[in-house]
Formats: sequence, structure tokens, C-alpha cells
Amino acid sequence: MSTAAETPVFSVDGLWKVFGPKADRVPADPGLAALPPAGLRARTGCTAAVRDVSFDVRKGEVFVVMGLSGSGKSTLVRCLTRLIEPTAGTIAIDGEDVRAMDRARLRELRRHRAAMVFQHFGLLPHRTVLDNVAYGLEIQGVGRAERRERAAAVVAKVGLEGMERRRPSQLSGGQRQRVGLARALAADPEVLLFDEPFSALDPLIRRDMQEEVVRLHREEGRTMVFITHDLSESLRLGDRIALMRDGRVVQLGTPEEIVGSPADDYVRAFVRDVPREQVVTVRTAMRPASAEEAAAGPALAPTATVSQAIEAVARAGAPARVMDAGRCLGVVDHESLLAVVAGVTPAARQEAV
Repeated sequence: MSTAAETPVFSVDGLWKVFGPKADRVPADPGLAALPPAGLRARTGCTAAVRDVSFDVRKGEVFVVMGLSGSGKSTLVRCLTRLIEPTAGTIAIDGEDVRAMDRARLRELRRHRAAMVFQHFGLLPHRTVLDNVAYGLEIQGVGRAERRERAAAVVAKVGLEGMERRRPSQLSGGQRQRVGLARALAADPEVLLFDEPFSALDPLIRRDMQEEVVRLHREEGRTMVFITHDLSESLRLGDRIALMRDGRVVQLGTPEEIVGSPADDYVRAFVRDVPREQVVTVRTAMRPASAEEAAAGPALAPTATVSQAIEAVARAGAPARVMDAGRCLGVVDHESLLAVVAGVTPAARQEAV
């Protein structure tokens, strides 16, 4: 993870994308900018797909943008590399102004620095797996021997070793998506941009691909921006999640913050059926430890989930210590853990006492 002093990989500030006539007047006019979607369409004939969005993507994190169909998430990710031209606002990659880039600099950005993985794989049917993976390197002008060597290494990394000579028509959907992922990885980009890459896959294959992303991130620490409409996918993959509605980010936070402290009724309804104990960590449930409690009992990391803590407390028959670098941060017991499962925050518990 990054430190606060590091320049974000992507920094987005006040970003708008408006479709329709004289689109640039919408962000510039506070009265128009404040209109709801239906009102804006009726008055101007315009649709604001992205409305005044700001966020940073930190080096080494998986940043998830989640929302239902029509929320603006796919338009947003395409704006990051100007596959769609923004209407207003700023986008920077490593501090460099993306909107000021000329065509040559944009090509360099898309080929080397930020690679897209799409839902529709776009594989070349007449090429083998190896040659599909090497295609981006060929476009970059990398020599045949080097690009095939690099492509073979990435093919093995995504679990397709032995399939190098197959054509896309000989592969399953999950295997084709692995080829698409390998093609993006072969360029060794600073950041991978995923636009709903697994939404067309069967549930079991989809879970396999999610695990592949988790594994690759764990092994490489590569920065990823992941677009999805699936809440469980967001919670599984995201270090932080930006939840979008009608072009706006309605909440940005960790999975624990989104599930444990929804920003409004919309987010609350979105996460209502999520098992809190599988997302919320013991930091939320812990209370101060007495000297006796701090000295004994099972130990849990601060990142342990409430579900894991319930098991530990049940096995020990005693409170569990939350330990970080040898220091006891607090303890969790049966009562505090069940209160979190029921949706009662520590602050609310204190008020009730």
C-alpha cells in the first residue's frame, strides 16, 4: 500500500462527462449541474453520465468502482485514458495531466502505462493464444523472439501453460478471459483497468477469475481499477470501493466502511443482505482491554473478520486479544461480536450503557 506522501497513480478531480448538445454548459452552470437526470434531459437534451466525481487511486491498491447499470461506472473508467473524452474536470496519472496529452502521449499511456481488460475479450480468432498475448508487444515494436518469450511467461502466470498453440475457438469463456488478462499483463503496465471483465462468465468460472486477480495482486502488487455491478465481487476484490449512482459517487470507502457505516439509505439498501460478520473487522467490535485481558487469551490480527473472531472466542471460551506488532489494541468478546452482527456500533453500545 502507498504512503500519504506518494503521488496517486490516478488523481481525478471534478470530473464530468455529459452527452448531448452544448455539453460543456452543464458543468459550468450550477443551476443545470444541480438538476436530477430527468430534469436535465428535459431542459437541455443532455445526459450527465459522470457528475462531479473526485477520487485518488493509490499505488498498489485495488480500487473498485461499483454501481448498477447506467450509474456511469464504465464511462468513468474510459475517461481515465480518454477512450471517452471528459467534458470537464482534471485527470492525472503520476501527476501528469491526461487531458493535456497529445495523441502520441495518449498512445504511450494506453500501450504502456494503463492497460484495459474488457468484458468482451476482443481476441484475434486467426491467432494462437501465444500470438494473441504477444499482440500488444508487437504493436509496441518489440522483436519477435523477445515478445514470444515474454508472452509465454505471462501465459504460464495466468494458468494457460500448454495451451499456447490453441485458437480462441478452442477455449472456454474463462480461458479466453485469461488470454485477455495475459495480453494486458504482457505490456507490464503500471495499472490494469478492468471493465466488468467477468460479468458474462458462469458463476464458478467467475469465482476462479476473481481468485486469479486476488493472486496476481498479492504476487505483483500491481495497481488495479476494477469496474463491476456485483457487490460480492466488489467486497471480495476491493481495498476501497466507490459506489456510484446516477453519475455521482455516493460513498467511497473500504468494504468495511461501506457495509458497516452506509452513507445514506441507498447504500444501506445496497448492502442490506451482506453478512456483516464476513466483512467487518475486529477493529469495529473491540473494546479496551483490562490488564488481565491484555496478558492472556487468543490473539487476532486487526484485519481478522468478526466471523473469524466469533470462532476464536467460541473455541477459547474467553475474550480474544486484537494484537498488532506485539501490542494489544483491545479485546473482543461474545457480546461485542454479536452486537456488530446485529448492526449495533460500539458508539451505540456506549450510549445504551
